[in-house]
Amino acid sequence: MKALNNDSIGFLEAYLNNASPTGYEAGGQKLWMNYLTPYVDTFITDTYGTAVGVINPDAPFKVVIEGHSDEISWYVNYITDEGLIYVIRNGGSDHLIAPSKWVNIHTKKGIVKGVFGWPAIHTRKNGKEETPKLDNIFIDIGAKDKNEVDELGVHVGCVITYPDQFQILNQNKFVCRAIDNRAGGFMIAQVARLLKENNVSLPFGLYITNSVQEEVGLRGAEMITHTIQPNLAIVTDVCHDTTTPMINKKEEGLTKIGDGPVVSYAPAVHNKLRDRIIETAEKNKIPFQRMASSRYTGTDTDAFAYSNGGVASALISLPLRYMHTTVEMVQKEDVENVIRLIYETLLTIQPGDSFNYFD
Repeated sequence: MKALNNDSIGFLEAYLNNASPTGYEAGGQKLWMNYLTPYVDTFITDTYGTAVGVINPDAPFKVVIEGHSDEISWYVNYITDEGLIYVIRNGGSDHLIAPSKWVNIHTKKGIVKGVFGWPAIHTRKNGKEETPKLDNIFIDIGAKDKNEVDELGVHVGCVITYPDQFQILNQNKFVCRAIDNRAGGFMIAQVARLLKENNVSLPFGLYITNSVQEEVGLRGAEMITHTIQPNLAIVTDVCHDTTTPMINKKEEGLTKIGDGPVVSYAPAVHNKLRDRIIETAEKNKIPFQRMASSRYTGTDTDAFAYSNGGVASALISLPLRYMHTTVEMVQKEDVENVIRLIYETLLTIQPGDSFNYFD
């Protein structure tokens, strides 16, 4: 079974390069649905843009595999008389990496290019240097004043993304912005492809769900789970590679790119479903890691688990370096193994399986 092929990598590149900031995911969702069309029976979409490819839509037992489609971004918040632009976050955008980055400002007239400016080193005082903060980072689009900014179509509320493009580093490291978590949407689409290519007939309905607005509070998953009303949910997101500098493993645990998918322990993670995933990994010799998440996972797992009176949910994460930067990095083999693990787990599920703690 080949988890990735050349067509897959081409789709991943196009999907990552396309901007899909929180609240503006439609373009990316259309790309995703177009790719998924040959592998599903029908689609469900909702008011805010979550997209679901469905296999066996009439089956009463429903299983979700899920990722989220949105990326972090900025909003135009204030424009000075001199034509400089101050921003607020849309999701968890990192102010420390902003200076000297190119940006795309999305307007009704099209993309307006700009840069996050920063004072030259010569003008800063040793020992008293300002660090980048939300109230001092600013964007320069080359306008002479506020009127020229207005003429370009830029106004308060315009969304701002980084233009950084997909690259492969050292043959097996995928690097781009927005791998968190369009990698999830990509991986669940590959599961659907493999099911089709291998002529697998599932005994349940499979809902391949690409949710919106995860970066601002799991909102897309919160909405779509009430539409689907699933029996089980397997969520995939990213987690930290904690082996790079300045990360405390005693606080964050030990997870590493190249060592396989990460299986989570948390109150929202159903013990029986997690055990099924681990048994599947061991049986199929798929390498995996473990992570403890304390009170909540911080992923769409929480939204599914606590919906509809309780949905048995589990989380399989893709280890990633440099989260919420423009150089997020994952390893190809981990991507392949997350796909394999979800695929093989689905093959073990039967509608009569009980995931009730008391059975």
